[in-house]
Amino acid sequence: MHDVPPPPTFGLVLAGGLARRMGGGDKAHIKIGGSTILDRVLATLSGQCAGVVINANGDPARFADTGCEVIADTVPDHPGPLAGILAGLDWLAAQGRGIEWLLSVPGDCPFLPEDLVERLHDARRKMGAGVPLACARSGEWRHPVVGLWPLALRENLRKALVDEDLRKIEVWTARHGIAIAEWPTEPVDPFFNVNTPEDVARANALAERYG
Repeated sequence: MHDVPPPPTFGLVLAGGLARRMGGGDKAHIKIGGSTILDRVLATLSGQCAGVVINANGDPARFADTGCEVIADTVPDHPGPLAGILAGLDWLAAQGRGIEWLLSVPGDCPFLPEDLVERLHDARRKMGAGVPLACARSGEWRHPVVGLWPLALRENLRKALVDEDLRKIEVWTARHGIAIAEWPTEPVDPFFNVNTPEDVARANALAERYG
């Protein structure tokens, strides 16, 4: 049990990437264990987030069945995940709901953990007040797009993206201080992501065995 509950946190699914290694289309719509990856992600986030939005460019109607709002990048030329995170922070600021935190996850991870928000906030708190960011790591791999983003750094992020043309998440997070929350990779790496047809087969085998 944790003494301090995590602050209200909104979820953002980064679903903008084109599945080139899968022959195009949205990886989020691939079925794993009978459900789309996106449905699995939304089910996991719904229990730990105040709500969930999807970042994707192009026709938002392709996500209409989720019931989630779909937001496009707020900076041009699709500069990658940081643009999606900024779009999420812009959307959150516009809601005026007093929620100060955004959790981002990729739309191609079918086994995300149920305690993601809690453990990322715990890691951030343990590092002290001067560390405003947190991201996940499993085994030897850090997952910079599985992270917490404070509304307070929204304009700083916009400046980095627009004025500096910054693309690399870890360059920006290193400027501000980032805590790392660790997960084991066994029996299933919770951040296993689906990129290839082989990954789909492996993920389905894992889902059959572990759910």
